[in-house]
Amino acid sequence: MNKRVYGVLGISSIMANWNADFSGYPKSMSDGTVFGSDKALKYPMKKMWDNEGKKVLYIKSMKFSEKDGSLVPKSMKERYEEIFEIKDLKEEKETKQILKNLMSAVDVKNFGATFAESVAKVNVSITGAVQFGQGFNKYEGTVAEEQQILSPFRDSSKESKTDEEAKNSTLGTKITSNEAHYFYPFVINPMAYRELEKLGVTEGYTEEDYKNFKRTALVAVTSYATNAKEGCENEFAIFVETEPDLYLPNLSEYIGFEKGEQKNCINLEACAQILQGVQEKIKNVEIYYNPYTTILNQEIADAKLYNIVTQKEV
Repeated sequence: MNKRVYGVLGISSIMANWNADFSGYPKSMSDGTVFGSDKALKYPMKKMWDNEGKKVLYIKSMKFSEKDGSLVPKSMKERYEEIFEIKDLKEEKETKQILKNLMSAVDVKNFGATFAESVAKVNVSITGAVQFGQGFNKYEGTVAEEQQILSPFRDSSKESKTDEEAKNSTLGTKITSNEAHYFYPFVINPMAYRELEKLGVTEGYTEEDYKNFKRTALVAVTSYATNAKEGCENEFAIFVETEPDLYLPNLSEYIGFEKGEQKNCINLEACAQILQGVQEKIKNVEIYYNPYTTILNQEIADAKLYNIVTQKEV
């Protein structure tokens, strides 16, 4: 693929918890700014690829322990052996074959990998062609909401007749944010695999790889519906395809969001000014948004607009 791609993915969270910290509250910085990690965005994409039957290495898979029959996560070695149908990784003597296998996994091909397996004495690091930044919430009215949840069961660990708690159902909590709008920057650099291409372990990051990434990035969050993530949706995306030698800043910093009475507004004016200055090196610009909930304020030259829900041009 003879180009670089810069872009931003927008995720809306309505009465949901897009990315919680260990306290259960939406992840935030010390100044209170709410954000989502790149891992939170990569996971729905990897889950979607896994559900489609593609090879995904870095995703949790479970097995029953041979020691006590308990349910435990598989090790990296066991996951590798499973998806690449290898009896024992220790018998794989050639690092070249291991690299070929790793680069055939769709998550490694996009995001890279650190494959350190002491049992098999393998230590491989791959910098991914696709790199995400942190997704900062641009809606100033975000507030965390805590709900009390009543369980249908009592706590059987409190069986004392004098303990009134033993007669009652246990309580839990569900924490969400009333509304949040996260904007994740990303860049795709096919040159990241130039050395691996020379070693003959991959054909590099191809146009097909890019199309697969874009297809998944536009719908993965909407498709991933868990209890905490139901209410999180893909609401915006911009893909800027450029010449390989053009280097752009983090575009999410130049995107604004405003809450409207009927529809929200995503402001791309500052972003348009940056792109206008390097117009001769831009090959294509595609913008996806939800026209039912959002209006765009943008004047990006020759940009193609698409409905992110129907995938049809607006």
